[in-house]
Amino acid sequence: MVDQLPNPGSTERTTNRRTDRTIVDREVLYKILDDSLVCHVGFVDEENQPFVLPMGFARVNDDLLLHGSTGSRLMRRIGSGIPICVEVTILDGLVLAKSSFESSMNYRSAVVFGKGKIVEGEEKSSFLISLTDKLAPGRSKEVRESTKKELAATLLVSIPLTETSIKVRIGPPKEAEEDLNSPVWSGVVPFKLIAQEPIEGDEISKTLEKPSSVAEIIKNYS
Repeated sequence: MVDQLPNPGSTERTTNRRTDRTIVDREVLYKILDDSLVCHVGFVDEENQPFVLPMGFARVNDDLLLHGSTGSRLMRRIGSGIPICVEVTILDGLVLAKSSFESSMNYRSAVVFGKGKIVEGEEKSSFLISLTDKLAPGRSKEVRESTKKELAATLLVSIPLTETSIKVRIGPPKEAEEDLNSPVWSGVVPFKLIAQEPIEGDEISKTLEKPSSVAEIIKNYS
C-alpha cells in the first residue's frame, strides 16, 4: 500500500460532494494518467466559445504533456497560458444494482486544472520521445529521429499537476436496505481495453517481424 499523501494544490473546486469516491493519493493520480491513452481538454477560445478536445497525452514526473500542430489555432490557444481543464476516465465496469437508482459504474478518473505552457528546446525533443513511448513503449528507438522541420511543425504544451481531483469507484453494488432480499440479479460487468491483432500498414511491414513496441502494446492491453 502506498503512503497517503495530500492532494497537491487541492482547492474548493477540486472538492466534490462524493467524498467516498475522492482519493488524495498522488500515486493513484500517476497510475490513472499513465494507464490512460486519451484525455479531454476543455478551454474557451478568443470568442468565448467553449471547446472540449480529445487528445493523446503523456505524463513526465509532475507535468502533463499535450501535442499538436503549430498551425492549429486551438492548440496555440491551449498553450497561450489561459486556464484549461484536462480530464481522463478509465471505465472498469458497469455496476448493476437491484434498482436503477443504485446502479453505477466502476471507474478511475482524474481532473487537472492549470495553465498550458509551450515547451521548447532540448526539453521539447525529450518530452516528445516520452509521448511516443507512452503510446508504444520503446517505439522511439525503432523509428528515425524527427527532422527539424517536423519538430518545428509540432507544438508541445505542458500543464503542471498542481491542482487535481481524483475519483475512484470500485466494488459491488451498494443496495438500498429495502432491496437486499429482492430476487433481482445484481453484480458487476467488468470492462477492459484490449488490443487486437496488429494490421500491417504496407507490403514491407508484412515481411518484417513485429517489433518489441508492438509486443509491449499487446502485453499491456491483453
